[in-house]
Amino acid sequence: MNAQRRLALVWALIVCLLVGHNAWLWLGKRIVPGTDILALLPADERDPVLQQSFSHMVDSAQQRVVVLVGAAKWDEAVRAAHAYRSALAPHAGLLAPDAPGEEAQAGWLASLLPHATLLVGGADEGRLREQPPRFWVDKALAGLYSAFSGPRLGAFRDDPFGLFAGWAQERAGETPVRPRDGQLFVAGEGREYVLLTYTLHEPAFSLAAQEAVVPLLERATLEARRAVPAVEVIKAGVVLHAAAAGRQASREIRTIGVGSMIGIVLLTWLTFRSVKPIALTLTAIGIGFLGALSACWLLFGQIHLLTLVFGASLIGVAQDYGIYFLCHRLGADRALDSQRLMRRLLPGLGLTLLAAVIGYMGLALTPFPGLRHMAVFSGLGLVFAWLTVVCWFPALVHGRSLRSGWLAGRYRGMVARWPRASSGIVSLLVVALLGGFAVLGCARLQVNDDIRSLQSSPPELVRDQIRLGKLLDAPSPVQYYLVRGATSEDVLQREEALKRRLDPLVTQGDIAGYQALSNWVPSSQAQAARLKLVEDQLLGAHGALAVLAQEIGEDPSWTAATATHLRALAAPMTLNAFLQTPASEPWRHLWLGEVEGVHASIVGLRGMRYASIPALAQAAEGLEGVQWVDKVGGISALLGRYRADMGWVVLGAYAVVFTVLLPRYRGRTWRVLAPTAAATVLTLALLGFAGQSLQLFHVLALMLLLGVGVDYGIFLQEESEHDADAPWLAVGLSAASTILSFGLLALSGTPALQAFGLTMLAGTALVWLVAPCFIVTKEEIDASPVLV
Repeated sequence: MNAQRRLALVWALIVCLLVGHNAWLWLGKRIVPGTDILALLPADERDPVLQQSFSHMVDSAQQRVVVLVGAAKWDEAVRAAHAYRSALAPHAGLLAPDAPGEEAQAGWLASLLPHATLLVGGADEGRLREQPPRFWVDKALAGLYSAFSGPRLGAFRDDPFGLFAGWAQERAGETPVRPRDGQLFVAGEGREYVLLTYTLHEPAFSLAAQEAVVPLLERATLEARRAVPAVEVIKAGVVLHAAAAGRQASREIRTIGVGSMIGIVLLTWLTFRSVKPIALTLTAIGIGFLGALSACWLLFGQIHLLTLVFGASLIGVAQDYGIYFLCHRLGADRALDSQRLMRRLLPGLGLTLLAAVIGYMGLALTPFPGLRHMAVFSGLGLVFAWLTVVCWFPALVHGRSLRSGWLAGRYRGMVARWPRASSGIVSLLVVALLGGFAVLGCARLQVNDDIRSLQSSPPELVRDQIRLGKLLDAPSPVQYYLVRGATSEDVLQREEALKRRLDPLVTQGDIAGYQALSNWVPSSQAQAARLKLVEDQLLGAHGALAVLAQEIGEDPSWTAATATHLRALAAPMTLNAFLQTPASEPWRHLWLGEVEGVHASIVGLRGMRYASIPALAQAAEGLEGVQWVDKVGGISALLGRYRADMGWVVLGAYAVVFTVLLPRYRGRTWRVLAPTAAATVLTLALLGFAGQSLQLFHVLALMLLLGVGVDYGIFLQEESEHDADAPWLAVGLSAASTILSFGLLALSGTPALQAFGLTMLAGTALVWLVAPCFIVTKEEIDASPVLV
């Protein structure tokens, strides 16, 4: 008794520390749940440059908010955009507007003018190699005298043959956005849009930023519609998706956690007709949650919001240990001391905890940080709840403090009438029918590891993102080329080699175009080659410039002066210098810099068709330092590989649990595992008949099902030779609570959690139905005490 009291006091001290630590975390706002879904994905540790390229592409986009304000008429779009911009103007410290229209264009043109002679478009470079000087003279005359010759940048002597203007037009062709009346303009779908871009000064995955930005954008949209009722506003930005995910996760925490809690309270009241078991059960669950939260924060330094969502389902498992003790206390002799009862139940309780932790730790074997956090959170939460039951329940629950309720009285006797598995004809026929059902269902089961099937953003956000991407012809951030080299010059040369392979794909329509730094900064090799072409074809003694001077009546001094001026506009370009200019701002995300001793860049693709991915991958083959990156395909392949690997881990876990249970149950060990194994196979069959595609999260749920299902097998085998009523009541209450919690998880809007919940819902219900079939009677044990 004294030892039990000391144990309870020690645990009370630990719980006080947990409460104090959680208060310190939450009241001091030291714990801010993360909402970055990408943080749940595995890092490619084998290739840090590749991982850095993906992070770089994502980071460059996640702080941007892009808005299209459109109307049928341009003046209406401008008026609505002005109202939208004015609504956000007071909050420039949070959302800073980017420089618009002609102002931005003038800045980048001025920065590139010293290199104008070197900036020759691909089409003009081909003509310099193929066309005679007469072609260039005619082109210059047309530009000088014709009103329809196209735009000119600067004075005639700065670009007499239109090479710089042609290059600038090629660069402008990389985006459909154009300056117009001091605005950025794009047209499409029968409307004219003003493009507004903003930079978020707070992290996009900060809950505070999300709570501040989303209402501001909604208010700005209302102001735009007040100015022009027919206006259309299309918004896109990582912060919008993160905010939607945060709202969804918060709703699910309340739904799953509160729903599970209400279900447990109701079931406990109907069973025990007392508030005390409810309070004790909630205490054990609460301590488990607080302990898991503190431990995860100490181990990882952060908590993801989805970890808390998943942890809310812990309620349906953590209450098993308390219910197991309470049901035995209800059915035991009232004179039996609670401490002695706990000592009798402790081996079974210990095995149930061990089996459940083995199930959760299977999640920790995956390379997904999010799943590891969930596994540690859930596993430690169970340990803290178990210790609360063992340390406190014997001291707080006495024989006369519990009464049998309505549910207990009607449910306990059902186990005596439950069918038992045997070698009889009926049992064999049922097994054959279930076997046929399992074979047919599993044969219908398809596999789908596509990461896109786990998309959970609201449809309207996805729709806006797709529309905005099409209107702006934006490149994909998850499919691109990674180009590496020992120096930046190597990188630029390899980009140019890649572009020569991509040009035919543009012609075929596989892609609309590409974005590369070498479009703006040719390699030194290309600069030298272009300058030689200009000298030979245009500036030489018999070049096009001399002929042009004669035809427009200029003397040789004009020719010499113009040639000298054009040579002065051929200052060598370097990548580092370009990255400091205003012209580089939209393209800086393409440069990774030096990573792990190599220089690297990204070549983005516009208007890519998914059917063209094999051709795009083939374009990189054989090019030194060029790698095709398909992050969607890579993560999908990774999900598929770990789905298969985790399948083997589940089988291995069965072997481990069998080995752990064998010393205690000997010949009955197979009876402990058989219900869970049968439920696993039947659950897969049900998924097949339901048209579900098997993915990693279904398999992970089967791993957890092993831990939960073995609990029920242990409960029913542990004391079945004495009294099956108490463990049967414990199994019923535990299974009902688990079904409730995981059933609510199946309602999650996050596809991964939904798949997990559906699997656990079906599997737990099947284990509950099948487990009593394997109970053995005392007579059967006496007849065959070793092999039953």
